[in-house]
Amino acid sequence: MIQLGQKNTLEILRETDHGIYLIDDEDNEVLLPNRYVPESFKIWDKIEVFVYLDNEERPVATTDMPYIMLNDFALLRCNQVNDYGAFLDWGLVKELFCPFKEQAFKMKPGGWYLVHCYMDEKTDRLVASSKTNRFLDNKVLSVNQFDEVDLIVSHPSDIGMNVIVNKVHSGLIYKDSIFRDLSVGDKLKGIVKKIRPGNKLDISLGQIGYRNIEPNAQRIMEELQDNSGYLNLSDKSSPEAIKEVLQMSKKNFKKAIGTLYKQKQIIIKGDGIHLV
Repeated sequence: MIQLGQKNTLEILRETDHGIYLIDDEDNEVLLPNRYVPESFKIWDKIEVFVYLDNEERPVATTDMPYIMLNDFALLRCNQVNDYGAFLDWGLVKELFCPFKEQAFKMKPGGWYLVHCYMDEKTDRLVASSKTNRFLDNKVLSVNQFDEVDLIVSHPSDIGMNVIVNKVHSGLIYKDSIFRDLSVGDKLKGIVKKIRPGNKLDISLGQIGYRNIEPNAQRIMEELQDNSGYLNLSDKSSPEAIKEVLQMSKKNFKKAIGTLYKQKQIIIKGDGIHLV
């Protein structure tokens, strides 16, 4: 079955003046317009395309892949606004529509917005919504404590940064756990630090407890190697100085250099850390 809003691997059925027709294993056909037809091809060759509706409500294929697909999240730029809503650049000739009712804040041309792409049941069209929270659900969790997860930075709050977890759940990184600059739309890895009552997810950008020693130790070793085997940091350094150089807390820094010292990989002196 040809899937709207997703990648489809289809076979080339026949060539026409307007392009080539593709077919799936259920004999459903879709046109790939001439502008996307490869220079050389054979009938029954397989080709990967993205399928959506054109301006006349007809399914059409393209070899261009959009910045966002069905049931996904992405940071998109608003190109224009009319009386019905906003039109977003998602990498295709036809822009992605976001109606006013689906805008968390009124969109403006040139602005960037984190949106979710979904199928409008009334029109069968792909549309965008910046009200991303309504597409997230923590009632039944698919993650456990200490699991590594995929994150998309959603929006800031007074106590930290809200994130989308595995494109399914909502989570929060507390301010005291953020040791790098984060921007809305950033995609990164994280760890489920804690699951609170109500299935609220506390997320960490580093690993937890003893799991945190190795990556931080590796980070310090890399920094030492990049600076001729010396770092002007020690357990007497301020948390701000450590955060600026290594993007980690002083507590984790002390654990890491303790491990490296025991492994005889560094020497700790009054002027800082030296690589053995």
